[in-house]
Amino acid sequence: MKQKVAYEWLTGKSYKEIWEYQSELHQSLILSKRKNHSSDEIPGATIHHMLFCEHNPVITIGKSGKEEHLLLGENELASRDIEYYKINRGGDITYHGPGQLTGYPIFDLEMFYTDVHRYVRELEEIIILSIAEWGIRGFRLPKYTGVWVGDDQNKKDARKICAIGVHLSRWVTLHGFALNVNTDLTYFNHIIPCGIKEDELTVTSMEKETGQKVDIRLVEEVLKRNFAKIFGLEYI
Repeated sequence: MKQKVAYEWLTGKSYKEIWEYQSELHQSLILSKRKNHSSDEIPGATIHHMLFCEHNPVITIGKSGKEEHLLLGENELASRDIEYYKINRGGDITYHGPGQLTGYPIFDLEMFYTDVHRYVRELEEIIILSIAEWGIRGFRLPKYTGVWVGDDQNKKDARKICAIGVHLSRWVTLHGFALNVNTDLTYFNHIIPCGIKEDELTVTSMEKETGQKVDIRLVEEVLKRNFAKIFGLEYI
């Protein structure tokens, strides 16, 4: 049976508002699980959530991130209208902003499987399948999370097109992925992306790889379709 997912495209909200909203949905799904497990009644159907959005410029750092990977001071961030948040996802530091499609699946993973590694690999697979429709060949690098393009045999030519960072509590997922569609890549000059510096890996976007602007709402539809294919979803 397909899992039911309430899907939303969010606009006109700050990073803080979206973070708080996904946290509320996350806690609600956890509470629903507890109620179903402790009740003798027949449990209701699980409703998962998926949020897609474009953020205003914001830099976030995960719980294992290092402050020195942020290359701007507080005043410099303010002068450039860039927000900065420490959050509870895995991973290090990254940038979100206009032209980037950020996705937050809030799934009760126990309804699919209980394997965090598999979950991250399937997020990567969805991105790889999706960007392939624009003729972009994505791949994984064994040492790093996310999706890369370029030459998978030569790390110096590998360019990161999608970052992934997740958090789970009672097998309910939080945070997700950030796919560079038409992103202004100069913002990444203000950080050491994902804390990766030893291999001097760079970032890229679908626009840069194809040489033209990409319709982000079309990318949204392709991603939704591939999520449904990989996870067996029905949108409501």
